[in-house]
Amino acid sequence: MPPLTSSPMYFGNFLVTSQVFHKTSHSFALVNIKPLLPGHVLVSPLRAAKRLSDLNHAEVTDLFLTVQQVGRMVERVYGASSLNIAIQDGPAAGQSVPHLHTHIIPRQSADLDDRGGGDAIYSMLEGEEGDVGKHLWESSNRRPKFPAVDDSSRKPRSEEEMAEEARRLAQEMSRQHL
Repeated sequence: MPPLTSSPMYFGNFLVTSQVFHKTSHSFALVNIKPLLPGHVLVSPLRAAKRLSDLNHAEVTDLFLTVQQVGRMVERVYGASSLNIAIQDGPAAGQSVPHLHTHIIPRQSADLDDRGGGDAIYSMLEGEEGDVGKHLWESSNRRPKFPAVDDSSRKPRSEEEMAEEARRLAQEMSRQHL
């Protein structure tokens, strides 16, 4: 299955066309370069609005309907019983890419017990592990000249790995009863 769209898709300044698995009139869903848990995906408006308050009524409506649809699908595909849905709305809230995005993270009972319990996801989102912008920057051709210190259990995924997951999730979205 080819990429969902042949038109270039950007998340902030990052070209993410091959990571996109769902697109609507105002939003798109993409796989995450370093998911905090399996199935962690992002939903973002097509327009590169920085903040939720920058969206118009149609964009807000479409964004949240898309979050609901994608959330149902990832919950089913990843065998989750719950979801974390989070927006870091602005730099002070931990937003690392200046393009509004919603994190959808499938959850299972006791999935983070080894990290202190279910609420550990919030510190993971706020910390270096959840810094999507940093991980995208490092994976682009503009890598820093020195290696970044990172959690050894979470390595950035290759473009091919993300494109394959995007193709699989696009197929699943087509099966989803909207």
